[in-house]
Amino acid sequence: MRIQSCLTSVVISFLILSVAPGCADAQQGANREDRAQRADRLMAVPNPMEPSDSVWIEDLTYMEVRDRIAAGATTVIISTGGVEENGPFVVTGKHNVILESMCPAIAHDLGNALCAPIVPFVPEGNFDPPSGAMLFPGSITVRDATYQSLLEDIGNSLKLHGFTDIILIGDSGGNQKGMQATADALNASWADSEVRAHFVVEFYTDGWAETEEYTAKVLGVSETKNDGHHDDIWVTAIMMVTDPETVRYRQRVAADLASINGVDISDLEATIALGRKMVDFRAAITADAIRAAIAGE
Repeated sequence: MRIQSCLTSVVISFLILSVAPGCADAQQGANREDRAQRADRLMAVPNPMEPSDSVWIEDLTYMEVRDRIAAGATTVIISTGGVEENGPFVVTGKHNVILESMCPAIAHDLGNALCAPIVPFVPEGNFDPPSGAMLFPGSITVRDATYQSLLEDIGNSLKLHGFTDIILIGDSGGNQKGMQATADALNASWADSEVRAHFVVEFYTDGWAETEEYTAKVLGVSETKNDGHHDDIWVTAIMMVTDPETVRYRQRVAADLASINGVDISDLEATIALGRKMVDFRAAITADAIRAAIAGE
């Protein structure tokens, strides 16, 4: 019986290995068709639940994304941050923390937009010899080609599913050149479609400059000195809107270090309120720039 069983196994194995390549290809094609049919079936199923009101794609189900697009949310924001040295008080993910508050504010101002997941890895310097932020532990860099390829793949993914205006914004100076190159490359490849990529540099340039002026002239808050850190009140206050721990608020208060460049941040609620005003102001500037970019102005 044991010998017969072994012979049977050998025969079966031989038959499996002897299947013509064409048959295997046909089977794979059938599997692909099955997957496509399943996707079509699932895409036709209505959402059985109350949808989330989040604007973050990663927080939504595929049904919620599908229904948002169908309802007119055809603009999507790809934001890039970074992981770099930011002084003794501010976490290395500073730019990502800022974008956690900024992207939803921009999307809500636009009214027809969603936020793609934040891209946390950007060019921060060279490996050998180390340069820029790579001179400090905790910083993470990627090559320009890696950065741009990632952004292009994200853009093509979003286009595939029905977004028509792909917005690129970056919170760090080193992100801007690559985002412009990515937008140019995407638009060249999408020349025969109505989908467009828009690099909105105003988020970084006008956004920071005008927010600083607004904070000083309208809100009456100005820096009186420079502590020498990779930080300022505009960064700190906006980060505190997301999470005060990202600027080590509790520890700074305990160590009598709750200030930045001469601006006191010890009043938690007041500083968060200041940050919210900055977020709303900068979001409005960016939303207007996005509208102008989509309109071709």
